[in-house]
Amino acid sequence: MCRPSAAVLAVLAVLAACVSGAAAAAAAAGRRQQLNYRPVIGVLAQENLPDDQFARGSSYIAASYVKYLEGAGARVVPIRINRTEQEYTNIFYSINGLLLPGGDVDIQTSQFSRAAKIFYNLSLKANDAGDYFPIWGTCQGFQQLSVLTANKNLLTLTDTKAVALPLTLTPAAQSSRLFRSFPKDLLQSLAEENITSNFHSWSLSIQNYSRNTKLKRFYKVLSTNNDGKKEFISTMEAYRYPLYAVQWHPEKSPFEWIDKPGMSHSTTAVRASFYTASFFVSEAMKNQHHFSSAAEEERALIYNFSPVFRGTDAIFVQNYYFD
Repeated sequence: MCRPSAAVLAVLAVLAACVSGAAAAAAAAGRRQQLNYRPVIGVLAQENLPDDQFARGSSYIAASYVKYLEGAGARVVPIRINRTEQEYTNIFYSINGLLLPGGDVDIQTSQFSRAAKIFYNLSLKANDAGDYFPIWGTCQGFQQLSVLTANKNLLTLTDTKAVALPLTLTPAAQSSRLFRSFPKDLLQSLAEENITSNFHSWSLSIQNYSRNTKLKRFYKVLSTNNDGKKEFISTMEAYRYPLYAVQWHPEKSPFEWIDKPGMSHSTTAVRASFYTASFFVSEAMKNQHHFSSAAEEERALIYNFSPVFRGTDAIFVQNYYFD
């Protein structure tokens, strides 16, 4: 019987190792591609507004953010303020993503800001370790992410309190994670029609973004807007992390009904709302965090709370309130 030479055996060993390594890589890729079709997304509460006559407890979440996520196939867990860092860590490893909503609190000293910082740092650490965890910031949430990344407040006043605007899409938008799956006609509508609702006094100007190394290295600008005096960022996503931020309000078009400038209920505005929510929920599906038991999950879900109807002329039609 002819025995293989030592050289042949060495080659065979190398081939076997390559095959084994390729199989392991394929298995790892397969695990990464497994999607969680039961995503649970946390929505961070914030301190009650001082003039809210319906307020109960100490904090609230506007119901439109909950409906926004539920309409795209996710369940929601309210994340209350005034909790310990350990409690927030436990929640982080139970949910599949986080939404930082709009509102009107101090984004450096509030309990909302404190909790957002804890989740932001946990997300960066997890993503660096290969644990995919997305965060979405809307309006105040956009501003909060900019402050957390820059480690300072670089926002500037703009005349954008109640106005609907088209997006000035940057060259990076077409290939961005957020916009690349949008239908071309919808992107065209976003660029040409007044369908993005703006209800903010503070913005991140292009000038301040460009002057700050941390922000420039961290975020890719996908769209800008102009109030007539200042150009500001309206949509951005992180380069290395699944972090997304919009200065406008996609959740308002289908779910808020106050009759004032800046509101758009057009078909294209509602489609834009759905596509942004659907994108973020698809990002959360890439995360495999879960509660320790079905009972714990049930106790955490927002279904345990009832929203309060505040009237169709209120800035938020319905709010959830928490102790």
